Amino acid sequence: QVQLVESGGGLVQAGGSLRLSCAASGRTFSLYAMGWFRQAPGKEREFVAGIRWSSNSPYSADAVKGRFTIARDIRKNTMYLQMNSLEPEDTADYYCAAVLGLGSWPLHRSNDYQYWGQGTQVTVSS
Repeated sequence: QVQLVESGGGLVQAGGSLRLSCAASGRTFSLYAMGWFRQAPGKEREFVAGIRWSSNSPYSADAVKGRFTIARDIRKNTMYLQMNSLEPEDTADYYCAAVLGLGSWPLHRSNDYQYWGQGTQVTVSS
């Protein structure tokens, strides 16, 4: 199993930046990929960005390309999401997710991922 803990959410004005972190523990040696999802009030959870762990290959949703950057530190078993030029539409709970073993990259569906963090809230004011 893998345990995931997110941090870094908060309140920011439109145009501002935040960096989210997700620390993984447990069977991290078996990580295939990690990803970020978000869920706004009244909306379905949506994919934001993911990274294939061993090859450090990122993949982002069109809505965040050019604004958000996903990265990972394999020594710290930590994934990051640098969010720039934030918009009110980015307001949501952001969740970290992980999948072990093998897969077919990129993975961008919720049910592609096995383990989930508790989420961190991001609020962007206009």
